[in-house]
Amino acid sequence: MAAEGRAPTAGEYIVHHLTHLQNHKPSGPFDLTVLNYDSLFYSTLLGLLGCFLLWKAARKATSGVPGRFQAAVEILVEMVDSQAKGIVHNAESRKLVAPLALVVFVWIFLMNAMDLLPVDLLPVLGELMGVHYQRVVPTADLSITMGLSAGVLLVCLAYNVKIKGLGGWIHELFSAPFGSHPALWIPNFLMQMIEFVAKTVSHGMRLFGNMYAGELIFLLIALMGGAFASVGLGTGIGLAIGQIIAGSAWAIFHILIITLQAFVFMMLTLVYIGQAHDAH
Repeated sequence: MAAEGRAPTAGEYIVHHLTHLQNHKPSGPFDLTVLNYDSLFYSTLLGLLGCFLLWKAARKATSGVPGRFQAAVEILVEMVDSQAKGIVHNAESRKLVAPLALVVFVWIFLMNAMDLLPVDLLPVLGELMGVHYQRVVPTADLSITMGLSAGVLLVCLAYNVKIKGLGGWIHELFSAPFGSHPALWIPNFLMQMIEFVAKTVSHGMRLFGNMYAGELIFLLIALMGGAFASVGLGTGIGLAIGQIIAGSAWAIFHILIITLQAFVFMMLTLVYIGQAHDAH
């Protein structure tokens, strides 16, 4: 993390914690051959964990008095289902869209929740195993959030074709929103493309920006405790206590943020899919 024999500076500490475990260093800002192994590992692991939890709840569901776990999952399922009914009015589509929205919410919530772990816990364990760089919050990685939003875009395109037919969707691309006059075909098509791109980019960037900012704040709070060794005893104890108070307060508030961000991403997923069912 730093030169041997000295503690890292604040800048080195933050840069180290914001460096991904990658297959190679990027050759440019748009190097698509770079793989962030840490984000791929934790997102896959948490996706499997989320599917396992939902499977376990379905497997142990009973018609009698439910336990706490079953009651919590039932409340979550009812919430997602009610939101899906209010946005996607096609009952046949909801058979797939509602479970998809549920998985999206649970998966993103679990990925966001990794931010609540102590910032040095998994990186230090990784150092002991020879892994010198890793970031454990997948949703603080733009490639993950943009991948999720791109997946939502593909689902929206599929429903556009399914609901309207290929010919009907192509006609809509060139006739909405300004009208079907031939002189308006190109402006209509450009506006449709801009809308798809804007939705996808904003969908992924919103989640990434919030989680990246939260990660930075946890790192800054952790630096308060790291300053303990470089100052006097009295000041050091004050900084350590301040770190505990600030870290606890931010973690409690962050529980709301990680839940809200998962909910917003799920709701936008439903809205975009619902818009794919609307004819113009």
